[in-house]
Amino acid sequence: MLKRQTIFMLGALLVWGAVPVTAEEIGKVSTTFKFMGANDKIVIEAFDDPDINGATCYVSRAKTGGVKGSIGVAEDTSDASISCRQTGPITLPERIASGKDDGKEVFKKSTSMLFKKMQVVRYFDKKRSTLVYLTYSDKLIEGSPKNSISTIVVPPVGQGGLPAFHGN
Repeated sequence: MLKRQTIFMLGALLVWGAVPVTAEEIGKVSTTFKFMGANDKIVIEAFDDPDINGATCYVSRAKTGGVKGSIGVAEDTSDASISCRQTGPITLPERIASGKDDGKEVFKKSTSMLFKKMQVVRYFDKKRSTLVYLTYSDKLIEGSPKNSISTIVVPPVGQGGLPAFHGN
């Protein structure tokens, strides 16, 4: 009986740890009018790095409209842009500062019904004390070379880091 409970708890922890980071929609603009279904759009979303408090990324991406887009079966293009900023004090966990987490996926969004996703991965440039975020799109068979990067310089502790926020 104890063995079954242990297996259940381990499974629950794995599922809980695999919950993807969700993005908050900041805004959107229509780019193409469609007579049937939703218009094509550019959507702006924000997400916080799940491992680094004080690091926020903003992603703009294409969203296909029309009838297929309205019912969720359209494939979005691989066009995306990213801008990351320090939005609070940053302290790097050792696994990031050491480079052990280089290339870790910090955000993923499905851009087609099957097999295509836009994702953001993070690297740490230790020499320049800079976080580097890369967004790109991939597909099961064929990815896209379209990509965008953004950086956040991480000042040494006590040397110009962003001060703590105080509500107004």
